[in-house]
Amino acid sequence: MSAEYTLTAGGYTAVVAARAAALRVLQFEGRDLVVPFPEGGPIPDYRGIIAAPWPNRIADGKYSFDGVEHQVPVNEPERETALHGLAFVLDWALLESDAASLTLTCTVGPSEGYPFVLELSARYELDGEGLRTTVNARNVADVAAPYGVCPHPYLVAGPSPLDEWVLEFAADSFLEVTPDRLLPVGLAPTEGHAFDFRTARAIGSTEIDHAFTDLSFDGGLARLSLRDPAGTGVGMSGVGMSWDESCKWLQIHTADKPDPLPNRLGLAAEPMTCPPDAFNSGTDLVRLEPGAEHTASWSIYAL
Repeated sequence: MSAEYTLTAGGYTAVVAARAAALRVLQFEGRDLVVPFPEGGPIPDYRGIIAAPWPNRIADGKYSFDGVEHQVPVNEPERETALHGLAFVLDWALLESDAASLTLTCTVGPSEGYPFVLELSARYELDGEGLRTTVNARNVADVAAPYGVCPHPYLVAGPSPLDEWVLEFAADSFLEVTPDRLLPVGLAPTEGHAFDFRTARAIGSTEIDHAFTDLSFDGGLARLSLRDPAGTGVGMSGVGMSWDESCKWLQIHTADKPDPLPNRLGLAAEPMTCPPDAFNSGTDLVRLEPGAEHTASWSIYAL
């Protein structure tokens, strides 16, 4: 069984699993802010993982970097893609911890199709403002490496069905994808589209599994709010997320599942450093030179 660690501060409780450095539980005053998963078993739907060294998908698991062709294992056979990187199968090691924070580390590579070596660290810090996560990658090999990262939480606004939750985030564009494989086609404006949540409104029956960009950063942070109109106390309770300018993309997924699986349990909100299939398109792909580092951070908090 993978180890796990419990953090508490300011009314918040977080439980982080060593496997995938995954956020298994996040609660504020006993209220779930993310969809949890059971201790000790497999991680369903990649909940809470750190997706690295690429977020989202690589078409056919194939890519070229510095003129060399590579083939990583295909782990999404129904779409023939390589999904969510290589770090989610690893047990990350504990570097340090206290009552409200911890740092986990792992080494990615060299492995099939990824002959590079990165040292990753994920630091979780809990306080009265919520949970802040910072992921650092350092290239410890002697050749440049392609890299991208994102978290994979499924946010929970409250007890009402997801269709009733009120979503708001400022993105002027979204990435159209093929319906069968969810691979990029091209950018389209959100204005006038069902995916336009620049003004807060209910999600309704809209099904989303798309990346958004041209995000609005205020004071160096982009923000998303998700509220349950049933709420508790004054106004609508909910959950918020913010992230820094290292993540120019945001994947939103309404967690649609075929019957009889539990459907639309939470809203996946994934700030990404690059879009789907960036290992092929090169769009916002991070090139880590030997010895170079990259840092990305995001926060989740109660509303």
